Amino acid sequence: MQTGFIGLGAVGAKLAGNLLRNDVGLTVFDLDETRLAGMVAEGAEAAGSAAEVMARCDVVITSLPSPAASEAVLAELLPEMGPGKTWVEMSTTDPAVIVAQAARVAETGAVAIEAPVSGGCHRAATGNIAVFCGAPRDSFEAVLPLLTILGRQVLHTGEVGTASKLKVMTNYLATANLLSLCEALTTMQAAGLDMATTFEAIRISSGTSFVHETESQLILSGSRDVDFTLDLVMKDVGLFQALAEAYGVPLELSPQVIAMIRDGQQQMGERAQSDRMIERLEVAAGISVRAPGFPETLVDEEPPARGAEVVVRR
Repeated sequence: MQTGFIGLGAVGAKLAGNLLRNDVGLTVFDLDETRLAGMVAEGAEAAGSAAEVMARCDVVITSLPSPAASEAVLAELLPEMGPGKTWVEMSTTDPAVIVAQAARVAETGAVAIEAPVSGGCHRAATGNIAVFCGAPRDSFEAVLPLLTILGRQVLHTGEVGTASKLKVMTNYLATANLLSLCEALTTMQAAGLDMATTFEAIRISSGTSFVHETESQLILSGSRDVDFTLDLVMKDVGLFQALAEAYGVPLELSPQVIAMIRDGQQQMGERAQSDRMIERLEVAAGISVRAPGFPETLVDEEPPARGAEVVVRR
């Protein structure tokens, strides 16, 4: 299959890079010419537009920052779609939107698949990220060889729309965890605890998590640059809240999470790094939460390996 990739941002460039390193011939496009040139330097072929990517390729993957960006790119792709073409949307998007988009794609005779990822940029870089895939089973199996290059664990979630619902759920959980860690770390600092010891206490306890083992390190080092910004956080938690409202679930914690993120944006800027949320508490408490010996950037130490489908217990 001739494969295309559109959207070479923080996550997209790393996903596309994994395909290139695994000898997948790739045609790429991004509005940012610097990003495009960087991928060409790694061995990809550049296209002049999103439409050209679809015209030249059998499978086109998109990794875009918002539902609006996804819709704009899809509008360019649709005229070039038809039988034998597959669109794989890896962006975090609105579940209702992707279902409607998939229906429009089906009208052309092409196939739409959603495959959002979870696990952070450092794991996207090694191909050790998780992939949620919403698609008919036969369509899922057709793209599984590509998905197992892009991710270590690939979960078939059901029909189109299911993966996006699960993705916004996981991003909501990660955000709530980050906010609780900010409170925990600041409180321990105020109480006079050693921060390196506090980190290990959380890590070996029932309170540990993926977010702690990654973002807490960047908080303590002071770098606070997880490569995920508050505008993206707000988009994701907003999508989760809207999903709950659509199904009549009266959430209590989610509105508070949204209010806290909004306050962080007002204090630090709409596109501040998400792990800077601890600075709200540092300022309020008049303390600095840092410790020596923690990394400035995250590195995935798990060796890259070909992924596999996650078997769901029945």
